[in-house]
Amino acid sequence: MAIISDFQDDEAPPRQQQQAAADVEEALAALLERCGGALPFLQAAVGVAHRRSGLFRDPSAVSKVTAMAAAARAEVEAEERAAREAKRKTEEAERKAAAEAEKAAKAAAAPAAEGKPESSAEKDSMEVDKKEEGNVRQPNAGNGLDLEKYSWTQQLPEVNISVPVPEGTKSRFVVCDIKKNHLKVGLKGQPPIIDGELYKPVKVDDCFWSIEDGKSLNILLTKHNQMEWWKSVIKGDPEVDTQKVEPESSKLSDLDPETRQTVEKMMFDQRQKQMGLPTSDEMQKQELLKKFMAEHPEMDFSGAKIA
Repeated sequence: MAIISDFQDDEAPPRQQQQAAADVEEALAALLERCGGALPFLQAAVGVAHRRSGLFRDPSAVSKVTAMAAAARAEVEAEERAAREAKRKTEEAERKAAAEAEKAAKAAAAPAAEGKPESSAEKDSMEVDKKEEGNVRQPNAGNGLDLEKYSWTQQLPEVNISVPVPEGTKSRFVVCDIKKNHLKVGLKGQPPIIDGELYKPVKVDDCFWSIEDGKSLNILLTKHNQMEWWKSVIKGDPEVDTQKVEPESSKLSDLDPETRQTVEKMMFDQRQKQMGLPTSDEMQKQELLKKFMAEHPEMDFSGAKIA
């Protein structure tokens, strides 16, 4: 498990210091351009610090410089994650709008069903749906759920959890214990916000957490089995209806051919079930039976059912 710490000061500098810092940044930007790139600029800066100061006489100097570079890299990664999340949400909104439009078009084209008596099978189905409403919910835009204490989204390889925390929270105040089958999250000295058995195992070494904007604790869980949808993060919590999740098709190109074929089959079967149509396996069985019937016209198939 990796932790991305923050390196921000607790107090903002006065206005004069802010203006001075802005002036210094402009001067450094000009020097950066003159040096022909970031690495020559940093090399020159390290040389000046070595010759004109006693910075590197301090044994901890290298670790301090490394920490600064690590903090800068963490900011870049946070910006990249935010950009990917924004793109994902935009694409999900577009897909949802297209799905709603398609649903409305089908509803408009379908014949009116007013006055049609309900069959016993339809009544039984409605009763089952009512019973499941309390436990199974519609997925949010990220194929997860928005709960009271936290929200979560998922894709096939990973789960992302967002936990609201008091503004100004630092990483040193956070308790985030990620184990293969268990997750405990909270603030030091307070009852846990999340504490329970994970829905499925995770790869602990590939899990991360970070504080975003001092008011949100973000956790990334890498699934051990990256070919299945989670119904919940913690066992016993409300579950998402996995029949209604929408895989991010734009990521299919990143998969190897065998995995991509499996995911596309899952997506096709899911859509078929939603529309009450046969799955790919059922269609294959139908084709085999039709072919067998055509090859053996002497046999009586009047009682056969193509399911």
